[in-house]
Amino acid sequence: MAAPAAIRLALVDDHPKLLAGLAAILAADGRYEIVATGGTAGEAIAIASEAKPDMMVIDLSMPGDIFAAIEAMTRDAPALKLVVFTAFANVDLALRAHDAGAQAFVLKGRPTNDLFDALDAVGRGQLYASPEFSPRLREGFRNRSRAPQTERIPFTAREQQIVDRLLLAETIGEIGQALELTDKTVRHYVAGLKRKLGAKSRLELVQAIQAIASDAGRDVN
Repeated sequence: MAAPAAIRLALVDDHPKLLAGLAAILAADGRYEIVATGGTAGEAIAIASEAKPDMMVIDLSMPGDIFAAIEAMTRDAPALKLVVFTAFANVDLALRAHDAGAQAFVLKGRPTNDLFDALDAVGRGQLYASPEFSPRLREGFRNRSRAPQTERIPFTAREQQIVDRLLLAETIGEIGQALELTDKTVRHYVAGLKRKLGAKSRLELVQAIQAIASDAGRDVN
């Protein structure tokens, strides 16, 4: 019986020694093939497009807009699994990374098993956070869910355009035509809105948007 193919893994961090050490540890495991490394947000986007890894381990503190990079990779390479590997145990950063499309949040300085556990988890389609950080992150999600939706869900200008069209029950194609966007781009924004609002389907998304609109109306009145 043939051995399973190695998981194609990319690593992006602006500390060369850490990057080299990480690559050596993961390659030695045998389950991973290191297909590319980089040190900036822009290089992460290029790697996702050109090397087409299955997974990427990425730091948050690098040159460039890393959250925009995560959003871009989520949009353009939706099958890519993103694992944040950072020294900052910051709940707000973790929530932003999750909203942008990352599936795991691993703290540097923790045992290497944390990173392996994260890679295993995202490979199964699950979310992951380092054990010592996970309770704080769960509390962050709970606090956000308890906050008034009109305060905790700031839409970008483009997202608001998509929201307005969804409330009109327009299709992906109709939204794209009206806003001069490709269907792929519209689906990316819709997927991002689902993550923001915790919706699993388009129906749940529209219902959540309607609830926000209703809350906003009450606030005005």
